[in-house]
Amino acid sequence: MRRVFAFICLLLISGSIAAQKSPFRIKTAHLTGNIYVYTSYGEFNNTVYAANAVYALTDSGVVIIDTPWSEDQTQQLLDTIEQRHHLKVIACIVTHFHEDRTAGLNVMKKHGVITYSTALTKELCKEHNNPQAERTIRNDVHHNIDGLKLQTFFPGEGHSKDNIVVWFPQSKVLYGGCFIKSAEAKDIGNVADGNVKAWPASLARVKKQFPNPKYVIPGHDDWHGTVKAIMGRTTELVNQQR
Repeated sequence: MRRVFAFICLLLISGSIAAQKSPFRIKTAHLTGNIYVYTSYGEFNNTVYAANAVYALTDSGVVIIDTPWSEDQTQQLLDTIEQRHHLKVIACIVTHFHEDRTAGLNVMKKHGVITYSTALTKELCKEHNNPQAERTIRNDVHHNIDGLKLQTFFPGEGHSKDNIVVWFPQSKVLYGGCFIKSAEAKDIGNVADGNVKAWPASLARVKKQFPNPKYVIPGHDDWHGTVKAIMGRTTELVNQQR
């Protein structure tokens, strides 16, 4: 009888702990046209950070740029898209190898999503034991996925060796990922795998390649800033590293 009582107590305690530790919940918001921004969350050095990314609707499915920061949040995103848009995710392109961009690749693949990265990103994912995309793309290429036009562009090293940005010409949205900083960013962020000396020149290439974006989405923190504020703050922070 005592063993049964102890086992019941253990179940109650375990359930209580599980209830107290609720998972992160993603947020989604409409940006413009067929483009949406989603935000997932991760913890680093006992601090919770927000990670932004985007997805775009096509007639027959959804294209996601980057995965959420965990497998659980990736499943949340897939469920949310199906419930909100009644569409399946058909493709996912990741912009560099870090966990806040690749953690959900295996969940994507499990659901039949075709996943893409550059060859260098795939190599770095393998080296760091992070999930890998199934297919590789060139550093600079124009894509047309079910009528959705986008361009993946490698500007040079910065936040990481392999960071790319994604341009949606039809809506003039530039998704910068971790290569672009929020207008409210206090510092340059994690550059353990980056090249801060090369970053200013790489940023200049992005500005030249995409001179008139209507929206710029940074990889972290608040994404609602103006193009001028976001690009200005990014320029200021990367130039401080010279």
